[in-house]
Amino acid sequence: MRSATGPKRAPFVLGALVLAAAFAGVYVFFVRTHTGQLIDERSFEGAALWRGGLGGPASWLLNALPAISVGLAFVIMVIVSIIRRNGTVFIAAAAAALAANASTQLLKYAILDRPDTGVAEGLANSLPSGHTTAAASAALAVFLIASPRMRPVAAAIGSLFAIVAGAATLVNQWHRPSDVIAALLVVAFWGCGAGFVLATSASAQAARPSRTRALPLAIGALLCAVAAGFGFVVTAGGLAVGSNHRFIAYMGGVAAIAAIGLALAWAGVMLFRWLR
Repeated sequence: MRSATGPKRAPFVLGALVLAAAFAGVYVFFVRTHTGQLIDERSFEGAALWRGGLGGPASWLLNALPAISVGLAFVIMVIVSIIRRNGTVFIAAAAAALAANASTQLLKYAILDRPDTGVAEGLANSLPSGHTTAAASAALAVFLIASPRMRPVAAAIGSLFAIVAGAATLVNQWHRPSDVIAALLVVAFWGCGAGFVLATSASAQAARPSRTRALPLAIGALLCAVAAGFGFVVTAGGLAVGSNHRFIAYMGGVAAIAAIGLALAWAGVMLFRWLR
């Protein structure tokens, strides 16, 4: 006879394994291959050519991001945890956010490297993005602490916050698209870890909100994925030249960031539908 908690915990384990594999795939292709580096670099160059007046607002957001991510998220977590009287969720959410930021720094500076494939002179590894991790982990913490009924709303707002923060690092040429996507995957991985812990709680069962509440996230992710796929094919295949080539790569990179961010938000809502 299966245990009551088994079916609840298994999806989080599977999710973590899928996210770890996706992270490895992003790193291997976009950092360790010539084609991957080329796609990333074209998007990086396109940001310098086509960011227009977005540089100033992006700089402001990135400079304010640590205070916004840590301060605002912590205040919301404290208030909601007091209202919900659920200290376990507060601890799990805080631990997941801290683990995500710590592992990002460890991966970037101590474990991963960036080989020279002849694409660009800058060889310092920048994957995953620390600023994106900070924004996404704050959004994750608020998502976890929210009530089941409010999680779709928290997922939508949080994913948009993380996407904008990640796109800002590309706009200001702090990071390449793969750095941002990798950071989102790291945070989602630790979100699965928090879900696994919470699923062991005797009060884990929750009333499931309607699946349709998360449908806009899925639709947005699909549309952005189509745009990202178009940019990927054009850039990888060299189907455009000059500044147009870089513009398509740039827009494709932004679309890829949005697609992953929205898809992870949708998956989070679906995965956490059973938990209080």
